[in-house]
Amino acid sequence: MIIRPQYMNTLKTYRDVPLVKILAGIRRCGKSTILDMLRDDLLKSGIAADHIISMRYTSEDFDDGMTDKAMYQGIKEQMTGNGRYYLLLDEVQEITGWEKAVNSLLENADTDIYVTGSNSKLMSSEISTYLTGRYISIPVYTLSFAEYLDFKKPDSRSPKELLNEYLRLGGSFDERSAYQIVEGIYNSVITNDITKRHNIMNFDLFNRVVKYIVENVGKTFSANAIAKFLKSEGRSLSVEAVYNYLNWLEKAFVIYRCQRYDLQGKSVLKTQEKFYLADASLKYCIMGFNPKSIAAMLENIVYFELRRRGYEVYIGKNETKEIDFVAVQRDERIYVQVCRRLPEESDREVANLLEIKDHYPKYVVTLDELAAGNVNGVKIVHLADFLLSDTY
Repeated sequence: MIIRPQYMNTLKTYRDVPLVKILAGIRRCGKSTILDMLRDDLLKSGIAADHIISMRYTSEDFDDGMTDKAMYQGIKEQMTGNGRYYLLLDEVQEITGWEKAVNSLLENADTDIYVTGSNSKLMSSEISTYLTGRYISIPVYTLSFAEYLDFKKPDSRSPKELLNEYLRLGGSFDERSAYQIVEGIYNSVITNDITKRHNIMNFDLFNRVVKYIVENVGKTFSANAIAKFLKSEGRSLSVEAVYNYLNWLEKAFVIYRCQRYDLQGKSVLKTQEKFYLADASLKYCIMGFNPKSIAAMLENIVYFELRRRGYEVYIGKNETKEIDFVAVQRDERIYVQVCRRLPEESDREVANLLEIKDHYPKYVVTLDELAAGNVNGVKIVHLADFLLSDTY
């Protein structure tokens, strides 16, 4: 089991704090493993095993009709002694009204509660009023490059050699598990969670929309553009239906929306957004590996690295120029351009950054082995070095 110190450190920070700790992300990104690590850490710190209650609420393990009251009673019956109980509750979104049960356990028992889920109803924008102000959201992503290197030890290859593998497999451990992840996502998330929950009648059409999104990672497009594309193929789907599909895929953490930020007007724009895939291997497993798609997947990987580090990430609009990423954290920010090769792309990328007249760090991130240096304050770094850097 690979140890993921970033998540463990965060959970330790909030241990015994009277808040529900919510870990949310796409299925198979490692949430259950993090709960296993947490259980081990609690035992090592002296918590008695019978005061750690682990429950898994997948539809395979429980009937679909399980109520929040049954959830509450099932946990309460296990709390037979005195002292604090640590509740590790996996995939709670399968239980309608789970937050009522969790709120009751928080209020009426001496508990420290950790939950995971694969639906964004667990996130702050949509969570029920039952837990308002009484929870902390911790997004969980697939393996970072640093975590991937830890997992591959004692592999004799250099980080830059292993980077090529990571680019192809994303946060997966190997080719086989990459395909298993995709199959699992399609079967459990797209087929069951989305299609059944939202009563999608035409699965083939929905599947075509998913493939369009996968094909266009890192490109700006709109629901209207997808509807027009489908029409050109002789298919009919309303713009409203496309909006719904995008929204449902986003809520299931299959895709992540990256909005555009106007650097001049200092405002978030509602048009020309981009979408990134929760795991790069999704694209290759669905569409096959195509070297031409590397540039878009470089963006995908940089986007999630910035998200892992706690940045809010936007596409930058500077008058008519585009900045790949504007990453904001409190009152700090960085600007990042991503390109596959230098020098043919460097002049444009550097020039776009130099037009931004402020003191914040500016980077061009590339796969070029020979690239490294500083051009008028713009740092040019190899992707591997950027992903492994302690600070930006």
